[in-house]
Amino acid sequence: MQADELNTQSSYDRVAKAYADKYLREFEEKPFDRERLDRFASRVKGKGRACDLGCGPGQAAAYLQARGVDAFGIDLSPGMVEQARQAHPGIEFQQGDMRALPLPEESLAGIAAFYSIIHIPRQDVITVLREFKRVLQPGGVVLLAFHLGDEERHVEEMLGQPVSLDATFFQTAEMESYLREAGFTVEESLERDPYPDVEYQGRRGYIVASKEN
Repeated sequence: MQADELNTQSSYDRVAKAYADKYLREFEEKPFDRERLDRFASRVKGKGRACDLGCGPGQAAAYLQARGVDAFGIDLSPGMVEQARQAHPGIEFQQGDMRALPLPEESLAGIAAFYSIIHIPRQDVITVLREFKRVLQPGGVVLLAFHLGDEERHVEEMLGQPVSLDATFFQTAEMESYLREAGFTVEESLERDPYPDVEYQGRRGYIVASKEN
């Protein structure tokens, strides 16, 4: 495991309980995100499994399952996986790294990755997106959410705990280019302002892309 992965994993292990307490019900206050997930659910329902990738405490997997999707979650942090299992005992969650997913080729109908791609260094994003493509079946869908910007940030405190996290911000056109280079067809790109008093106060980007048949 690379040093940056270890820092990400151990940092999220450290804050897992506090993070779950804060964000487990976050979609109740985010109608735009709910609408994105609703549309994703309509695309993948009945077509196979869908992965909440970088699932944290599993809120996206639970939202999708409630809409009839065969959803499960993968997270780098065992602590987050444990929180997700406790919160959603009827859903499968497992530890795994998006750089080398523990999944067979063409085994998924969809991947929803909400703010997890931000922990991948810019130079590695295309490689990771190709790994997404490997595990998606033909016609499979990716829903990405990320923070908008050009910067790379290092965080040493989260939810009152010491951490060591690196976060990369992306421009929408930049992420579109990475997806195309990885072999995806970009279908839709949207941006939004942050919800006051609900989340980090920075603009967000959302992209829907699909694997060609």
